[in-house]
Amino acid sequence: MIGDRLKQLRLARGFSLEALAAELGGVVTRQALWKYEQGRARPTATVLAKLSGALHVPASLLWQEATFETQFIAYRKGYGLLKRDREQVQSVVRLALEDRLRLRERTGQRNGPSIPVQSISVLSVEETEGAAEHLRRLWDLGVDPIASVTGVLEDHAVYVIEIEASEKFDGVSAVAHDENGQTVVAAVAIRRGVPGERQRLDLTHELGHLILKLPEAVDGEKAAYRFAGAFLAPASAMRREVGPRRASVHIAELLLLKRRFGMSIQALLYRLRDLEIITESHYRQWCIEINRRGFRRSEPEPLPTEHPQWLRQTVLRALAEGQLLREEAQRLLGETIEDDEPLSLIERRSLMKLPLAERRRVLAEQAQKSAAHCEEDTEWRDLQGGDIVEY
Repeated sequence: MIGDRLKQLRLARGFSLEALAAELGGVVTRQALWKYEQGRARPTATVLAKLSGALHVPASLLWQEATFETQFIAYRKGYGLLKRDREQVQSVVRLALEDRLRLRERTGQRNGPSIPVQSISVLSVEETEGAAEHLRRLWDLGVDPIASVTGVLEDHAVYVIEIEASEKFDGVSAVAHDENGQTVVAAVAIRRGVPGERQRLDLTHELGHLILKLPEAVDGEKAAYRFAGAFLAPASAMRREVGPRRASVHIAELLLLKRRFGMSIQALLYRLRDLEIITESHYRQWCIEINRRGFRRSEPEPLPTEHPQWLRQTVLRALAEGQLLREEAQRLLGETIEDDEPLSLIERRSLMKLPLAERRRVLAEQAQKSAAHCEEDTEWRDLQGGDIVEY
């Protein structure tokens, strides 16, 4: 069991066997690590402690076995990802799903709404228009533009996972099944740091892969792109904004539509062509113009990136209620959590278990923080003529 977990963590952190051996400072060799992963040898307690530090996880995680199976729905054709890069992506996603499931159980959250994983059948690329409309109705979204795609996905039990990855990686969708084969969670993983309009298209593209059931004769990529366009900009909304037929569109109008629907200029033009609002020839003219202006690599007025909130909100909630230790919360969020709040009841109980000298140190730190806040309040009262002004 520890072999599979060690390999998963190593790949997720981007270590080769040689790099991890070097990170451990020569405590074990590459060959020894390989034997651990193959189940041919077991690490000692000392080596386990070193591995825990190098991989930035608690030692207990090395022994925990996943209680679900992860299925990756689709990788886009033409990725060109090296096998090592693909394995790293999959390991990161598996760990992220495991963390979220464990956190959901610890906080007592119930399963979200039923996820229609590969359950909306379509027989052609054009039929994905109806699939997008169906999902919008199912999720009660209407036909207006979606303010936050990440918010919509997280509200409907689809986790959004941002990862550091090669530029050749745009996204992948995944589901986790329990021992009975039931879907317990779904996720879409995308590359961190892309502009908002690209991110929204990537998310809805992966959502298409996640929910569409396609026959082999239908091109999955074309279907997912058509679904993404229809989900972000329903046909009725586009015709309302642009009109049923157009001889031409202006660049300034496209920029307004970009802000309105949260889609790139290129995706909007593709959508207008799909809906036959503009002709194929006019679309091709715009493709030439986009290349001439350099928009294919960098469009004007990039939209802000959306950020998933479920993980952060749930971790902070669990931390505040004493369901997570600070070290575990910081590992899950990948950042240091500053805490200027007074000691909670749980923290006071933990404090009383510390040695006297350690208790005095903690209380002294709290006293210093309180004194600093008092000084700030006094300065503010002085500036306001003696009274604290509340807004």
